[in-house]
Amino acid sequence: MNKDIERYTPAERSNHWAVAILFFLAGLSGLALFHPSLFWLTNFFGGGPWTRILHPFLGVTMFLFFILLAMRFAHHNRWEKSDSQWLKQWKDVVNNREDRLPEVGRYNAGQKMLFWVLLLSMLVLLATGVVIWRQYFSHLFGIDLIRFAALLHAFAAWVLILSIIVHIYAGIWIKGSVSAMLHGWVSRGWARKHHGAWYKEVSKGQGKR
Repeated sequence: MNKDIERYTPAERSNHWAVAILFFLAGLSGLALFHPSLFWLTNFFGGGPWTRILHPFLGVTMFLFFILLAMRFAHHNRWEKSDSQWLKQWKDVVNNREDRLPEVGRYNAGQKMLFWVLLLSMLVLLATGVVIWRQYFSHLFGIDLIRFAALLHAFAAWVLILSIIVHIYAGIWIKGSVSAMLHGWVSRGWARKHHGAWYKEVSKGQGKR
């Protein structure tokens, strides 16, 4: 009998890594266009013109894949009363005193906050990206709106990049998190320690996929 618990299905993991790869490519191409000192990054995409062509398509594709993930996991990221208490005990969180914290469901309060920040950032990037997409849409908008959209686009990208850095750090910090996204499975001990409420649901066969 397999004593481990499936945390992510193959489809969920594939979707996650597709978003990760697209984020990396969209991020690099966006940075290449953001400032002249980073223009050398265009060499990875075949030069300036190709970078400008590819960047919006990479961004839209990333958004579509991310929305599939968001639809899949949104119900696990609903805010609950215990999440507020978890945040209040931030000192216990940073000092790994998990035995003092409220039982966590599939995701803790920090992960839920990150989820909604990522979703909001993606939506802003999509909306502003359409406004400044010169080839197809920017002629439909006034110059003031285009300038504002470009500024907001850069800010949302900055927030997204910082959020992903936090996401990567947290995944490394909590041993077993990266492995779960690579292989899909976690031990019962890991689930019991880090996501006690979710572990109980899964053990009773009530865990929502």
